[in-house]
Amino acid sequence: MKFIIGYYILEIIIVILCILLGYFIYDKRLHRNHGVKVPDGFQPTEEINIDPVTGEKARVYFNPDTGERFYKKEK
Repeated sequence: MKFIIGYYILEIIIVILCILLGYFIYDKRLHRNHGVKVPDGFQPTEEINIDPVTGEKARVYFNPDTGERFYKKEK
């Protein structure tokens, strides 16, 4: 009986750890560099992302030297 209870407690701990890791390590690359002013060296592209929930548009800028992308919100 103790083995079964220990097994369920271990499973609950593993699930909680996975939830916490997912929350803190969540991929935030898309939202990290939204802004108003485009940094130097970035060129506009024809790509526009539209958020399906809010309907906000974000134009994609590309830096050919570093390969970075910058997302500027448009009105």
